[in-house]
Amino acid sequence: MNIGICGTGRMGSAIAEHLIDQGFSLHVWNRTRKNAQSLIELGVQFGDSPRSLVSSSDTIISILLNDDALEGLYNGADGLLNADLKGKTIIEMSTVKPDTIRRHGSAVANKGGIFVECPVGGTTVPARSGQLLGLAGGSREHFEQTLPLLNVLCRRVEHVGPLGAGSHMKLAVNLPLIVYWEALGEAMSLARSAGIDAELAGSILADTSGTPKVGPVRIPSVVETINGNISSDVMFTIAGMGKDLGLMVETAADMGYKVPAAEATKATYDAATADGWGQRDGTLAAAWRILANMKQQISKN
Repeated sequence: MNIGICGTGRMGSAIAEHLIDQGFSLHVWNRTRKNAQSLIELGVQFGDSPRSLVSSSDTIISILLNDDALEGLYNGADGLLNADLKGKTIIEMSTVKPDTIRRHGSAVANKGGIFVECPVGGTTVPARSGQLLGLAGGSREHFEQTLPLLNVLCRRVEHVGPLGAGSHMKLAVNLPLIVYWEALGEAMSLARSAGIDAELAGSILADTSGTPKVGPVRIPSVVETINGNISSDVMFTIAGMGKDLGLMVETAADMGYKVPAAEATKATYDAATADGWGQRDGTLAAAWRILANMKQQISKN
């Protein structure tokens, strides 16, 4: 099977490297060629456009940053929808609005292609080892056709419903985790304001039932950051998490209800991004909150 990958950011590159290890033949496209250079050096072929990728691939995996990027990918002059999609399969892994998924999926079907959405849970480490969580939407028949490849990429793949359902589920998965980093920052602030050592406070918070399993792994880097040693490891950025929070708020509004926790947390991620923290790891939103609260405490005293 020849596979094309549109988007060679952190996740796209990690997925590509895993597929290389599994013996797949790859072609890739990215708006900025230099971001695909490490894959090119591994022997991966680079396509000049999404359209050119279709001619050399049986299945195209798309994993881009946002709705605007997808618009260019599908509807650009050399976009996917301007290629011959008959007999081709597109697996859309980007985290975007459900309506965006449905619109592009319908357009692909009208061109004779197969379209399945499968946004994934996990960061670059599980992507590199084929241990993602796949949340697929689309027809059951098309899902089952893509399942052999999805099983190579994921430790668990679930068909959650029609097109758009995968996006809903991905946002649901991300919501409590993203909100947690703000909650952690607030909790650490309460401890720090009483003079409790940050490392001790972090250790205690990591040992509580309210901490997700990723907490004990990432809390030490939060502590290091507030002590002035900012971690350079980036799995998913603060700006990216802020984008997802915006999608949660918009999607809920489209369905006629509110998600107040996501809406309130978005203000923090937006503020951290405006403060120059946008490209730091999303978990460090907790550190940003702690430092911001410490400044306010000092100012008051």
